[in-house]
Amino acid sequence: MILLPILLLVAPDVPLAPEPTYQLVWSDEFDRDGLADAAKWSYDTEANKRGWYNDEKQYYAEARRKNSRVENGRLIIEAHREPDAARTLPDWGGQAYTSARLVTRGKANWTYGFFEVRAKLPCGRGSWPAIWTLADQGKRGWPTDGEIDIMEHVGYEPGVVHHTIHTAAFNHVKGTHKTANRKVTDVCGAFHDYQLDWQPDRIRIGIDGAAVFTFDKPSDDPAEWPFDAPHYLILNVAVGGTWGGAQGIDDAALPQRMEVDHVRVWQRATADTAIKRPSSQSTR
Repeated sequence: MILLPILLLVAPDVPLAPEPTYQLVWSDEFDRDGLADAAKWSYDTEANKRGWYNDEKQYYAEARRKNSRVENGRLIIEAHREPDAARTLPDWGGQAYTSARLVTRGKANWTYGFFEVRAKLPCGRGSWPAIWTLADQGKRGWPTDGEIDIMEHVGYEPGVVHHTIHTAAFNHVKGTHKTANRKVTDVCGAFHDYQLDWQPDRIRIGIDGAAVFTFDKPSDDPAEWPFDAPHYLILNVAVGGTWGGAQGIDDAALPQRMEVDHVRVWQRATADTAIKRPSSQSTR
């Protein structure tokens, strides 16, 4: 997850859709109430005790329905302020807020393809929802293994949706990350399709069939293009942090939720089908 948008690469009005040769290789339509499908999703809780990245303030709960559940055909990821309850949870690290971070790590990953997540976002000040990917078998750590942010939104700037990539050469720590944003006024009241078209030589990200961000492969240097290895998908709602909490957290606006209608992944019919295997822990 990024901290501040720096460099804008805008490519408006470019059609964004799966290629005709693609087939649907993985999806979740969230058609069964209860916890998220354990065959498709796990919970990232690894930094609860030491504290999450970017000075985020949430505790990410595992299989806790208050924070993540499927109901009425939608996945709900919900952030709460509950300091008393939080301290009773396993591996609590002093957080006053709870939320959830769902990942396909260890369940499914992909190299290239077209990704679509249909979602409605939270807009409370201090909320920081994200739809993004990280390298599944990354050995070198963040940002060297690469990160693709399909959607980020900070609550103090309602309606501004950010799309970003990070690599060793291009990342927010250096102030060189590649990013673009688009204003969509109803992201918190309506569902939109957040989409990624990942090719061997180009990444395009956008909303509702229109590309907003384009990143062409600049070279074969892995510091600039590490995007030739499997990535897993992440859905989360952070609270606060260096970017999400830059204007504070509005406790009165909580709880805040991201609702996800579906997640779909397409790839070429003749190759690049989903890889499913246990994976190493994220370093980001």
